[in-house]
Amino acid sequence: MPSYTVTVATGSQWFAGTDDYVYLSLEGTAGCSERHLLDKPFYNDFERGAVDSYDVTVEEDLGEIQLIKIEKRKYWYQDDWYLKHITVKTPLGDYLEFPCYRWITDEKEVVLRDGRAKLPRDDKTQILKQHRRKELENRQKMYRCNKEMESLKLVFYSEDMFFREVECFSATCFPLEYVMQHWKEDFMFGYQFLNGCNPVLIRRCTEIPKKLPVTMDMVECSLERNLTLEEEVKQGNIFIVDYELLDGVDANKTDPCTIQYLAAPICLLYKNLENKIVPIAIQLGQKPGPENPIFLPSDATYDWLLAKIWVRSSDFHIHQTVTHLLRTHLVSEVFSIAMFRQLPAVHPLFKLLVPHMRFTIAINTKAREQLICECGLFDKVSSPLGKTLLFFMGPYDFFLLFCVFFIYSAVRSFAEDVIQIYYESDEVVCEDVELQAFVKDIYMYGMRGVKASGFPKVIKTREKLAEYLTVIIFTASAQHAAVNFGQYDWCSWIPNAPPTMRCPPPTEKGTVTIEQIVESLPDRGRSCWHLGAVWALSQFQDNELFLGVYPDEHFVEKPVKEAMAKFRKNLDEIVSTITERNKNKKLPYYYLSPNRIPNSVAV
Repeated sequence: MPSYTVTVATGSQWFAGTDDYVYLSLEGTAGCSERHLLDKPFYNDFERGAVDSYDVTVEEDLGEIQLIKIEKRKYWYQDDWYLKHITVKTPLGDYLEFPCYRWITDEKEVVLRDGRAKLPRDDKTQILKQHRRKELENRQKMYRCNKEMESLKLVFYSEDMFFREVECFSATCFPLEYVMQHWKEDFMFGYQFLNGCNPVLIRRCTEIPKKLPVTMDMVECSLERNLTLEEEVKQGNIFIVDYELLDGVDANKTDPCTIQYLAAPICLLYKNLENKIVPIAIQLGQKPGPENPIFLPSDATYDWLLAKIWVRSSDFHIHQTVTHLLRTHLVSEVFSIAMFRQLPAVHPLFKLLVPHMRFTIAINTKAREQLICECGLFDKVSSPLGKTLLFFMGPYDFFLLFCVFFIYSAVRSFAEDVIQIYYESDEVVCEDVELQAFVKDIYMYGMRGVKASGFPKVIKTREKLAEYLTVIIFTASAQHAAVNFGQYDWCSWIPNAPPTMRCPPPTEKGTVTIEQIVESLPDRGRSCWHLGAVWALSQFQDNELFLGVYPDEHFVEKPVKEAMAKFRKNLDEIVSTITERNKNKKLPYYYLSPNRIPNSVAV
């Protein structure tokens, strides 16, 4: 009788093993096997980190193995199990790998396909077509969008994703110490728009806006090239940061004992002869007028300092709600939900993207439950209420910073290599109904059908597919790392990033005192909440998986593994470049070093 050797690998994380009964069935093109109990006499099967082998004998030839079925049944009490993968050696000596890499909970039945990635057109047998269709049907019941909600709100039920608390590592103190020493200086104020944790707002100013009536007389002492303001604008030396999104947003009113305030500043900056970006004019409101003066570096020291503090406070709000939460976490959740709903585990794009969606749904759930909910941490710490986040919905973009080009190019090259393996032509891209459903899901449910989002409804070429996948991976990894892991460095010194302001913006010059500045800053309680939040957000997870590190082998084909090796080599070269660049720098920039970029928005 034909005999198969089945090898089962259990995960090595805590509590991954199980004492439950585990049954296995084989389904081939010529028939199905009986249900076999995987058990060795006088042996503790399926321990954490174990690799156990079993002989499974069947009565007749099963043909080519298509699927394997795993059933877990309770022994004494419910005992969850993390199954990494199963390998089946056939009677002919062939080896088939069946990746799982998930928790099997309750008395569940899991059906696995072998690890070779397949497009929909590659499935020829009815068995595989049915399995593919059923998997997506089940996933679409688990992960679904609530169509009754006008705002973007994802409703999902996940049985194999869970949140793990971050391990407490000591954050580096050097950047923080430098910020504490230099935060008042104009160069440090400007530096953060390019190298801080929110380097996405600064824009080259092509025309001084009418709502910011800055004149040459106001800024002449700040310009260094003997040019007029208009000439400096034409030469590309003037930059602007506009916090218009905050205009009209209500401040937090959850604490009856403390009135909190918001502003929507406009800040004009100048690239001086030392190639440093420095502020030259700040208006704290959007509408010019006598009670909304334009503050200048030539003003009284405390007038200018308080104006900069207001800008830094506004920058903190936009950073947390838009740059960080919306444009990395929530956008990645859109990708994650669409991936689970529209791409089966056998699809090559699921295998490519799943490491970059790791814990995304879980961490966002935690945020909705504890941070941005009513009376959550945002309400305790910062001026805007969490519910006003929907006000900030806008066109999606990502930034360019030193090293971003290299990382983006490395990710793009990796995506292209994978695409070349599975999509032999643009026609194959067009015919991939699961890919097109994935793209449509993101556009219709995630982006609400808004063309300005920049996301397409359909993808027709391999080039566009490579770009699309690169944006997804880059957003979940590099972009999130750049705007997240510097928060303790840049935001823990409260005057440099006040989460709230307790006094209204000044309406005239020459009246600000140091006492007024102190009274405007957050109180001790909110400062403590703020410090705890930015510290926790800046920590890596225990056993963090960094960009290009894929211990879960969803792909089994040699060409893809070679593409992964090439990707890691490219990333290692970028690490070396960044390390060399940071030598002897007063403020080294390391947030975009690939060995510090987690694969996903897991924090």
